[in-house]
Amino acid sequence: MFPRGEFLLTKLADLFAKGVRRYLPDAFVIAVLMTLFVLVIAIFMNLNQPATILKSWGDGFWTYLAFTMQMVLLLMTGMVLAAVPFINNFLRSISGFANTPKKAYIITFLVSAAAYYINWGLAVVVGAIIAKEIGKRNSNVHFPLLVASAYAPTVLYTAGLSSSIGLTVATPDHFLASVMGVIPTSETIFAPGTILIFLALVITMPIFLALMSPKENIKSYKPLHFPKDETALEQQAATIEEAPTPAQSLETTPIIGLLIGAIGLLYVIYEIANGRDLDLNIINLFFLSAGLFLHRSLGQFSNAFKEAAGSISPIILQFPFYAGIIAILTSSGLGASIIDWMISIASPASFNVFTYWTAGLVNILAPSGGGQWALQGPLQVPAGMAIGVDPGKIAMAVGWGDAWTNLIQPFWALPILSVVGLHIRDIMGYCILLSIWVGVLTSILIFFLY
Repeated sequence: MFPRGEFLLTKLADLFAKGVRRYLPDAFVIAVLMTLFVLVIAIFMNLNQPATILKSWGDGFWTYLAFTMQMVLLLMTGMVLAAVPFINNFLRSISGFANTPKKAYIITFLVSAAAYYINWGLAVVVGAIIAKEIGKRNSNVHFPLLVASAYAPTVLYTAGLSSSIGLTVATPDHFLASVMGVIPTSETIFAPGTILIFLALVITMPIFLALMSPKENIKSYKPLHFPKDETALEQQAATIEEAPTPAQSLETTPIIGLLIGAIGLLYVIYEIANGRDLDLNIINLFFLSAGLFLHRSLGQFSNAFKEAAGSISPIILQFPFYAGIIAILTSSGLGASIIDWMISIASPASFNVFTYWTAGLVNILAPSGGGQWALQGPLQVPAGMAIGVDPGKIAMAVGWGDAWTNLIQPFWALPILSVVGLHIRDIMGYCILLSIWVGVLTSILIFFLY
């Protein structure tokens, strides 16, 4: 349909992919290098206070432990829910429709996008499963681009049910409540402008990905491990069936999981029915309870949780380093300088576009929606409200900016890469090129809609 445009985009994608594979280091190396980079700049900005800057880094290193736990649970409960057998089987059946490379990239994106809208922890495993299943069935599919297609919808999570900023400002007594009040999700993630941006990205991003499809040097899917010994598994199951111990009965009975899961789901329904808005805690409890209810036993649920833990370990390792970076940005005035400069050249009409760009820049240094909001919100919201900008739209502009540069910040790609067995270098070239399109399109839409 667009042969010349497709040829150009394919060549650009190949160029970006080759360059990234050669020069991009490991994600943990990037986190450490960013820490050193920000630390040096902050000390140069405050030459008479190097000890203060160093102390702020050490003090800030553990600042977001509670938030880290919320984020880890959000990811893990979503991943465990995706491991429910009937959900897993459903994803496998969908993969049968991807009988050409372009269909493969588009279907992978759309399935993953639906999961990201629900929960970005759920999306990690949904994206990984659909990418692996399609990769198994279609050897003509370039697996790194397929995984990039599964990860690309990360930009959509800010408009979804697990939007960290959207849920934070909807939580009673959030840290900016005295400035902007409690903003219901009807004015953030469910606002018309947010929905229109979401739909525009859902329509155009998979087309862009499909047009990057390589014509040569196809890297097909390769399984990570040898298949498990099915005979040994059958013998183990037969042994349990023949003489289950009381302990094994408790682990394998579905009754206990159904009971405790139902209790949790009833609590969530009760809270929402009585006016509670969506927040991080209620979302986490819902997915935890749904997983307990839908898994066949507590033993199965526990095993799925253990498997999810391995994919989360890079986040647990790296998040304190980024928390330290946030602390440096705050204490040194570096973060405020970036934000203040953007604010100083913005008008009421362009304020949210500059907010979006600022958030994208800050997110590269500190990839955490909640942590970034803690840094940017206290500066951005009062300045915007002073010139008549709606605080809910400011919050979403920060959210969109945070999600936008997730495409080029490797931190949140770590879980899905752990599941599929790829390195960040394998997908980042495609993500960088896609981020250019997302940045241009979203900037235009925010200007006219926000």
